[in-house]
Amino acid sequence: MKVSSSQPFQIIYSLYQHEYLGYIFESYIVHLDDKGKLTYQHQNISSKNAREFSKGLDARDFELIELMDSMQQEAIVKKFSAKFMKPEEFFAKIYDKTKGNELIQEQIEDYLEKRRARILDKMKGKQLFEMGNDGEPTWKKIEVLEKRASIQFHFKRTEDNTNYYPSVFFQDKKLDLPNASAYLICKNPAWMVLNGNLYGFEKYVDGKKLIPFFTKKFVVIPKNVEETYYNRFVAPLIASFDDVEANGFEINKTAYDPHPVLTLSELHTTQPSAAPSLFDAGPPPEDTSDESGKIVFDLSFKYGKHRFRGDNIGPVSVTLEKQGDEGYVFHRVTRLTDVERNFLHTLQKLGLPMKGFRVAIPKSEAFSWLNENRVNLLNLGFEVSQPESRDKKYFVGKAVIEVEVKENIDWFDIHAKIKFGEFEIPFKELRKLIMRRKVEFKLPNGEIAIIPEAWLTKYADLFSLSETDGDNEKPVLRKHHLNLVKELEEGNLAKVQLSEKLRSLTSFSGIKDYPLPTGFKGELRPYQKAGFNWLRFLHEYKLGGCLADDMGLGKTVQTLTMLLAEKDAGAGTSLLVMPTSLIYNWEMEASKFTPDLRILNYTGTLRNKDISRFEKYDLILTSYGITRLDIELLQQFYFNYIILDESQVIKNPTSNISKAVRELKSRHKLVLTGTPIENTTLDLWSQMSFINPGILGPQTYFRNEYQNPIEKKNDESRSRKLHAVIKPFILRRHKSQVATELPEKVENVQYSTMTPEQEKRYEEVKSVYREKIFNLIETEGLGNSRFMILEGLTKLRQLANHPRMIEQGYQGDSGKHEDITHMLENALAEGHKVLVFSQFVKHLDIVRQYLKAKKIDFAYLDGSSTDRKEQVDRFNKTENLKIFLISIKAGGLGLNLTEADYVFILDPWWNPAVEAQAVDRAHRIGQKKKVFTYKFITRNTVEEKILMLQQRKLKLTTELITTEESFMKQLSKEDIMQMLA
Repeated sequence: MKVSSSQPFQIIYSLYQHEYLGYIFESYIVHLDDKGKLTYQHQNISSKNAREFSKGLDARDFELIELMDSMQQEAIVKKFSAKFMKPEEFFAKIYDKTKGNELIQEQIEDYLEKRRARILDKMKGKQLFEMGNDGEPTWKKIEVLEKRASIQFHFKRTEDNTNYYPSVFFQDKKLDLPNASAYLICKNPAWMVLNGNLYGFEKYVDGKKLIPFFTKKFVVIPKNVEETYYNRFVAPLIASFDDVEANGFEINKTAYDPHPVLTLSELHTTQPSAAPSLFDAGPPPEDTSDESGKIVFDLSFKYGKHRFRGDNIGPVSVTLEKQGDEGYVFHRVTRLTDVERNFLHTLQKLGLPMKGFRVAIPKSEAFSWLNENRVNLLNLGFEVSQPESRDKKYFVGKAVIEVEVKENIDWFDIHAKIKFGEFEIPFKELRKLIMRRKVEFKLPNGEIAIIPEAWLTKYADLFSLSETDGDNEKPVLRKHHLNLVKELEEGNLAKVQLSEKLRSLTSFSGIKDYPLPTGFKGELRPYQKAGFNWLRFLHEYKLGGCLADDMGLGKTVQTLTMLLAEKDAGAGTSLLVMPTSLIYNWEMEASKFTPDLRILNYTGTLRNKDISRFEKYDLILTSYGITRLDIELLQQFYFNYIILDESQVIKNPTSNISKAVRELKSRHKLVLTGTPIENTTLDLWSQMSFINPGILGPQTYFRNEYQNPIEKKNDESRSRKLHAVIKPFILRRHKSQVATELPEKVENVQYSTMTPEQEKRYEEVKSVYREKIFNLIETEGLGNSRFMILEGLTKLRQLANHPRMIEQGYQGDSGKHEDITHMLENALAEGHKVLVFSQFVKHLDIVRQYLKAKKIDFAYLDGSSTDRKEQVDRFNKTENLKIFLISIKAGGLGLNLTEADYVFILDPWWNPAVEAQAVDRAHRIGQKKKVFTYKFITRNTVEEKILMLQQRKLKLTTELITTEESFMKQLSKEDIMQMLA
């Protein structure tokens, strides 16, 4: 019967016993009569309609209603049935006496018990009833008592058995048990109804321990099972209740202060390999894998002679001691959990990442922590132990490493004292272990020593980069590892003995001024003289170097001056390897500045391959291609210097040319480049390893220590470390720093607008490729779509220049072409000389056709040109020749075109450094005029979006230059969508 919310009402809660689910609660709204008494007019409510009666409900009522809803049989079926079933079908199946699912029954009971406990805990002050058999919700009132009951257990042990029974007290009055009216609504924890009253307990009581006493006075424990019963039942009871009355056995309640014990043991993840011994004869096993397993730290506590794990539940622990054949003593220890937790926090503050009094960490990390905190643990009262039952015992004593580095003539000698307790370990043996990725070995006393993680971290570079010399395998470092030596000294990791001369290597202020060779013609600018001094300094210490000045700052003249000094010293023949296009430039520069150098041009198909004649020359000029072809001959000659110009050519260490130049033999090595890093940091490894073998370690070491952290994780600390390692051996000056005498360089972006017909073609192609690319990305993934993406973007870039580049029959014009020709005409009218760069030969052809039609003379250079020298001379020496068309592949390097003062960049390149190289053909030493650069960009095309994307996405250092390949690898699907929008 429905109750009106506008009439007086009262919410009540009714308890009934379900056939399968046990005690269930329901919530009801009951109408009140004129005297405020409950009537028989009532209705069941749930969370769905409770708001209708909100004026008569409080927050706790809404919580109770929601909890009771979750106990209803429909809610149980929904939660525990995998498919839709009617409640009667579900319960008949799950609770079938022969085929029922006991696991689900247990889960349901646990679910309901938790809700009963929460409901009863919130029932204080509410009206609770037992439901009648006819469904009347207010059949019998249950009085919800505000205060809680207490319980005491009594045990009486005799010669034959043990009797026990409980006494329940409420407000100091003992309740009558056994009692036929008693029953439990909830067992965990116990909530008991007795004589119409609801009793909860002050302390947790397991209801199962009460149920027997609803019907019997006491329980008898037979003699033959008493020890088992004492352990399983009595001990936990004594732990839970302080007030236990015992006759016939003793309960000891002595108080102790906790003593912390840190136990370490091994946790195996796979079958471990046997630890090698450094003290046995014979070679070590070839196993290169790291040891399996981790070290587990367990924190436990001693209370007198009793010991408890830190993660044991409960503030009180009880253990049973049997005395002789008859007697028993229960030791009840109250644990000081706050003090225990403070010890746990102490370990955490010391850096041990414990959670729940236990942690498993890698072996070397574990023993590193132990080694660093041994004294702290002792002072703080910790005991460190290992399980006695284990066969494997670890060394937990003091481990010490002391390193001294002394400068020798050709290297640094490493003197190391490494001790584990009383046992001293040779540095070379420890290094072998670490190189095999071993962290543990056996000491003569049988204990297993672990190399601390701190050593592996702090001395990682020393172990990885050191080498052995001589038959006794004396540990040494090459001189070019000076920076590592200084790091060890600054970090107080080693005592270092260095000469002041060597300490000055990383600072120009400490490098002395070397005299110029007498045959030098011309004058070195101050920064060029500093570069010459630096090269001589490296030579003196037999160190390789990378001269990486900006293009146009005179790397050639600095190198030639150094080679002339070598000639004066009678040092012998040097080899200079370069791209073929630069041979002429080196010849011209040498004839101008160092005419005394005897130079042999070792190129051409008809070259004389008699290498014995090299001895008659000071400098052999050759190309990378010739070096690769003639490597078997060239490697037979011992050169004074091997110098690589544009050394980024060997950036790929697996290429044939990289392998070839590494086979060349010389006293000294030098590389020249304006872009030491073009694509990845591996470019740097290849070049630095050529000039100073081993400086960056093996390729695998470099990849793990530097390349992956820097490129994949943007690890700035690794980037700084790499910079510090290579800094002494790379000299890089920017024009803005040193070439202050250069005239101003003015950079402009010339935005062009497509013609209507050009825009139509562009949008058509964009639409086609957008659909192709997006479909391919969806089916094949971004990585497998990059070829199609590059093809589409390239066509769109060509259309942005001129549709005729991909459609020969196109008769229309191009907005960019109109702007280019207009500005060329203006530049010519004003008497300027112009360099016109494009990466597309087809684009240059379109401009060339225009110039021919206008009968305007021009110089031309692309990758197929064979008259490079003639074209450059003609442009530089012919006053009326004002325009030089150049493809980027042919003209990006080795050209001195300071006659030009205008540079037109017809299309933006993926690699912004290429644009800088193009401009540097004109803006270099010797230029007297202001250089104007015009970059032509077509609006609303992929050109404009690529530039925006570069600015937003690529954070390039001055040396990390992107190539088309690396740029493409960094594009996301969102970037592609933006460019093709």
